[in-house]
Amino acid sequence: MRLGFIGLGKMGSNMVTKLLNEGHEVVVWNRSKEKVDSLISHKKSEWKISAAATVKALVESLGSPRVIWSMLPAGEATQEILDEIEKYVAGGDIVIDGGNAHFPDTQKRWEHFSQKGIKFLGIGVSGGVIAAVEGYPLMVGGDRSAYDAIKPILDSLAKPKGGHEYFGQGGAGHFVKMVHNGIEYGVMQSIGEGFGVLEKSPYNLDLLKVARLYQKNTLNAGFMMQRTIEALEKDPDLSKIEGYIDASGEGEWTIEEAKKQNLPIDIIEESFKFRQKSQKDKNISSTFAARIVAALRNAFGGHAVKKKN
Repeated sequence: MRLGFIGLGKMGSNMVTKLLNEGHEVVVWNRSKEKVDSLISHKKSEWKISAAATVKALVESLGSPRVIWSMLPAGEATQEILDEIEKYVAGGDIVIDGGNAHFPDTQKRWEHFSQKGIKFLGIGVSGGVIAAVEGYPLMVGGDRSAYDAIKPILDSLAKPKGGHEYFGQGGAGHFVKMVHNGIEYGVMQSIGEGFGVLEKSPYNLDLLKVARLYQKNTLNAGFMMQRTIEALEKDPDLSKIEGYIDASGEGEWTIEEAKKQNLPIDIIEESFKFRQKSQKDKNISSTFAARIVAALRNAFGGHAVKKKN
């Protein structure tokens, strides 16, 4: 398929590369021209890629019905681009927000675009930086006919081990992604706390050896334990980083939604509070648990870590 792609951060650049390798034709635009130049400079002979000078030029270069995928941070950056895209698209075109938008925002955007006959999708994209090789899990909400139309794109992004599902209209896909990330908070916190206890044991344990064994068909095996192995391989005692843990929003949104429904959500809530404390309390950020969580975020998502001075 031919599509326009806006936003060439870590995730966006990897997604475009995967699509190009799968034979799709991609027109790209990014606020920073350096990222466009970097992608073009690594161009393979078989890639069908071109760069647009403006959002308008990108939209106008696509054949009807157009497919435009935005991969920008949630909030003002996404809204500004969607407002710009709206000026140039027409009925039947497909507009996609693949960032981590809050589902009520996606719901409003779907309603707004639908009134104009434009097909809008909110797609939660997971898998981190390794999904470029392993395949992206894609959580889709919005216009069902648009989902059906772009399945070749989603199939390519999901190869070989990812997948995609349609969950319903409006913000359904971003709701599913929000809860996924909330669960992620608790999983990472449990690993951090457990390895914090191991690190303080009286047995001088080799934590990398422990992680590798945990990954061998135990109940703790999985995506995050593999990332734990990778983090400990780079820095066995995590002595090079501080346990300053950022939070990008989805965990907090999950907590807010649970409280609206009067649902207990203690583990995710405490995990979120731990992240908040790590940003201002040295007694927390200096713990092995905090350093593990910070290292995990870097290992799976490429999120920056604070280096020790």
